[in-house]
Amino acid sequence: MVIFADMEIEWLQIETSTALHRFRTDEIVCVHADGNYSDVHMCSGKPVTLTFKLGKFEEWFNTLSHNTFVRIGRSFIVNKIYVQSINVTDNRLTLAGGKLTAPLIFGGIPKDSLKALKAELKADLEKGVSA
Repeated sequence: MVIFADMEIEWLQIETSTALHRFRTDEIVCVHADGNYSDVHMCSGKPVTLTFKLGKFEEWFNTLSHNTFVRIGRSFIVNKIYVQSINVTDNRLTLAGGKLTAPLIFGGIPKDSLKALKAELKADLEKGVSA
């Protein structure tokens, strides 16, 4: 894994035994984990499946100079700039906006995780921090 900046755009470069993947970090909408595999959801709408656990992505995102990613629960890391709505009652998170071609809607997310995300976004707004 390599993080590098090109004209103020940060890139995540991940090398596996068979491939090299380069992602613009501002185009990563979220990472959804399932066991040892993680789906990196991009603005284009097509996920890229990699054999890395979510904790590895969390570690990589924490090295970014402008980290807009937050882990919610055991299975998700979301880019806060794409959070459109949080519905705690229905356990649903909708990600949309920016360059995202179609909204991504995820259900079954634990209420505590959604409440924590909601509180973090509210705190960011109060501090004047844009995601």
